[in-house]
Amino acid sequence: MSQDHKSHSMEKKWVFSFVVTSLACVFLLATSFNMGLMSSLRPPINGTFSGFPTNDSKVADQPPREEDKLPRFAYLVSGSKGDLESLWRTLRALYHPRNQYIIHLDLESPVEERLELASRINNDSMYSKIGNVYMITKANLVTYTGPTMVSNTLHACAILLKRNQDWDWFINLSASDYPLVTQDDLLYTFSTLDRNLNFISHTSNLGWKNEKRAMPLMIDPGLYMLNKSNIFWVKPGRSLPAAFKLFAGSAWMVLSRSFVEYIIWGWDNLPRTLLMYFTNFVSSPESYFHTVICNVPEFSKTAVNHDLHFITWHRPPRQHPRLLSLRDMRPMIASGAAFGRKFRRNDRALDKIDRELLNRTNEADFTPGGWCGGKPECSVVEDVAKITPGPGAERLKGLVDRLVAEAKSGKNQCE
Repeated sequence: MSQDHKSHSMEKKWVFSFVVTSLACVFLLATSFNMGLMSSLRPPINGTFSGFPTNDSKVADQPPREEDKLPRFAYLVSGSKGDLESLWRTLRALYHPRNQYIIHLDLESPVEERLELASRINNDSMYSKIGNVYMITKANLVTYTGPTMVSNTLHACAILLKRNQDWDWFINLSASDYPLVTQDDLLYTFSTLDRNLNFISHTSNLGWKNEKRAMPLMIDPGLYMLNKSNIFWVKPGRSLPAAFKLFAGSAWMVLSRSFVEYIIWGWDNLPRTLLMYFTNFVSSPESYFHTVICNVPEFSKTAVNHDLHFITWHRPPRQHPRLLSLRDMRPMIASGAAFGRKFRRNDRALDKIDRELLNRTNEADFTPGGWCGGKPECSVVEDVAKITPGPGAERLKGLVDRLVAEAKSGKNQCE
């Protein structure tokens, strides 16, 4: 073989090796870039207070369907021993086929009550057909002042995300809460809002709560016992945290799905860290979610400082608010709030709310809305995208517009 032929052969091998090596480097570089990109991905947070939300998944040349302009809500309605009838009535008043509902009677409730609730849900023709009402059959033991209430709320959030992610806001209510507006009113009001907004009453001025709730150490027996009992105290106490700032407020909230996903997935670990801290915090439902949202910059700007409830307190305040009655009807309506708290079972105020605010003629009926059809009324779902807002929408929209404007200016937000 000639020297020129050998040189040419070696040159071809060198070029081939160079090309293979170059391709391998490009592949490794691209893979490294993609892996780095994937590891940094988070559920996107759209621009806060940007008006109508957009849906990038739609084909550009197809006009959006009417129903896609309306939001959907995911509810947790929870109760305890003796709350079966109140919970059922609240569920009927809240029902809309667009929404998702998680129902929970805690472990203190007699087995008979929980079986009866499950039977009613399974045998209801509307719930069975639409499939949007789900009962947590493996009941949790919930201590009101302990972290088990937070755990129960997170449990419901996780179930909702797993079952159906086609919802925009999560709302937690108790059996003693009751709607003051129709679901059509609520859907109408929220249809123009940025869907990253979170309605959560909060403040960093904890005052006496620092000493009475944050600094003592307590154990919630609901974490390891089958029977409900009060929390108990352990010593020594602890100092206030330095790694994050504490916030507190109402235990009742309207949370965006993006924030709920963050709490459940906890991609930067803060929700888990705070969950461990609040295991020893008295009345943690009134501080956990508030502390999380206000310590994460991308979410703190989405916090609207109101829980959309009408609540009146004793003077001085006690652990539970004052029970609402007929005498509270005028300020309740004037408040523009979406929900009232707390009501006695079958209080006459509920009958008045049914008649005058919800247009319900019977507590067993659904609240009428644009979706209703058939005879009797609301026995058939005609169009889940059709809404007929009433006077409640005007009251609620006035409240919400004012609150959102304040939050947009940064006033009274995570302070």
